Amino acid sequence: MQQQELDFFLGALSPTGFSSYYTQVVKDAETQTSALLKAGPGCGKSTLLRRIAAHLEEQGETVELIHCSSDPDSLDGVVCGARKFSVVDATPPHGAVHKHTFS
Repeated sequence: MQQQELDFFLGALSPTGFSSYYTQVVKDAETQTSALLKAGPGCGKSTLLRRIAAHLEEQGETVELIHCSSDPDSLDGVVCGARKFSVVDATPPHGAVHKHTFS
């Protein structure tokens, strides 16, 4: 089986305000292991997420990359459904959304 890289934007501004699909994707992935990253801007969260995704892809896994809706070069999460694993940026404004996901 050949790995794939799937790219998503899970949040966007709409006429009714900010719409977020973070909780839906993490729930839909039926993850058993989830890691939350919380840190200040520019400290390397996106770099770490890219390295995790690259490692999974090297292992032949399909990964879902969740991009920041306000900065497409910034990565907000990686989901690997086959390994039931996800790691996401839980730094505000994402944090409040993820808090409800894992309660």
